[in-house]
Amino acid sequence: MELGFETAGNATLICHDRGPTLVTDPWIVGPAYFGSWTRHHEIPLEQMEIIGRCGHVWVSHGHPDHLSVDSLKLLRGKKILLPDHRGGRIYSYLKAEGYDVQVLTDRTWYTISSNIKVLSIADINQDALLLVDLGGTLIINKNDATDHGWGRFVRKVARGYRTSFLLSLSGYGDADMFNFFDEDGRRIPPTIKQGAPPGWRIARAADFFGAKFFVPFSSMHKYQRRDSIWANEYITPLTDYPKGFDSRVAEILPAFIRYDCIRGTLEEIRPAEVPERVFEPEEFGDDWSIPLEAGEAAEVREYIRSVSHLESVLDFINFRVGGKDNFIEFGKGRRKKGITFEVPRQSLVSATRWRIFDDLLIGNFMKTTLHGPWGSGRLYPDFTPYVAKYADNGLARTPEELAAYFDEYRRRAPVEFLRHRLVQQYLRLLDGPITRVRAYLPQDSKVYKWARRVYWAGLKRVGTLLP
Repeated sequence: MELGFETAGNATLICHDRGPTLVTDPWIVGPAYFGSWTRHHEIPLEQMEIIGRCGHVWVSHGHPDHLSVDSLKLLRGKKILLPDHRGGRIYSYLKAEGYDVQVLTDRTWYTISSNIKVLSIADINQDALLLVDLGGTLIINKNDATDHGWGRFVRKVARGYRTSFLLSLSGYGDADMFNFFDEDGRRIPPTIKQGAPPGWRIARAADFFGAKFFVPFSSMHKYQRRDSIWANEYITPLTDYPKGFDSRVAEILPAFIRYDCIRGTLEEIRPAEVPERVFEPEEFGDDWSIPLEAGEAAEVREYIRSVSHLESVLDFINFRVGGKDNFIEFGKGRRKKGITFEVPRQSLVSATRWRIFDDLLIGNFMKTTLHGPWGSGRLYPDFTPYVAKYADNGLARTPEELAAYFDEYRRRAPVEFLRHRLVQQYLRLLDGPITRVRAYLPQDSKVYKWARRVYWAGLKRVGTLLP
């Protein structure tokens, strides 16, 4: 292909300019999240060979289905392009491992070939998106990122292109943590399939950015550990992405495609599904019966206590390992509001030492019980962002480090930062009513649908409060 792109794997975009030029987030070998995830579809041998010939590799963020260490080992010698994440953790790691790494300044176009230029934006959540201009065709590679203030900028850029593609995480929402249990040890049935169908949300996103085409992306995984395969009931089949799609201006495409920018032609790629296989946790070093050793418990305690924000919002966190409780208490030792994580020893110790707690959450084999008053967001906004995003990836654990962290993103785009903060305040204000509506109203009732319209209309209004 002279000029165009292909999609493969989970969140892998391959761009051509008279030959393979750029590949993004190449998770091409190995599992992810302590062996819990595998890809839903194979990467055809032809595309594997093409990936190996790309000269540039862009990595969006630190999740292992995007930053795959085993995959990058196969791509040594390539130019690794990174978003400008505060803390620079990925850059420091890859540089120390001997990779050729370049950090892309936010909102700046970089030319990487005669007909391809890219623009990267890192956000406060340690996610990032990439805009790719292929000779006048725009790709919005949004992967896992949600709008943390940059949405209007991207929409403005997209208006300058006649043909644009939006590639984004979509589906029912199983690419996050939803393995919750009640205090009697019973799994709380996930509600992620009870909301609007995937296509409805996809249409809203495509219309917002003004994209002509939408490609399902960054959602192509399934679970394979004995203790996480229960979650396969909640993954999104390829046939479900178009459900509810009602855009008048955009078209939803298959997940795996080849697009020729010169001819304007599209071809669907039909990779084989990865065969079903179930792995025992022990194959990844996890034995649920083994408790923490004393030194390991101390490491976990130190790790949790280093995240200063937790002390202001929680009374305790308990790690139940091998049937033994390990309480970490804050403040005066009250046990009204807290969390119990039941987790196998090896993965917990690894997550603590490598500072990758999000891998435990998203793997969905760790069992989480919430104690006391929690809102509809559950571990958001007071646990997951502060531990997994700001502390682990952004290296901001103390009040002083957090202040500098937030100041950095405020400095980069002050108006957008403030607008995003207003949206977050709006969401917090509605947290209680949303919880009650979800609990008592059927998802297909007229009142529920009316409430959903009011919610989205209000969110849109809040987002336009500032110029």
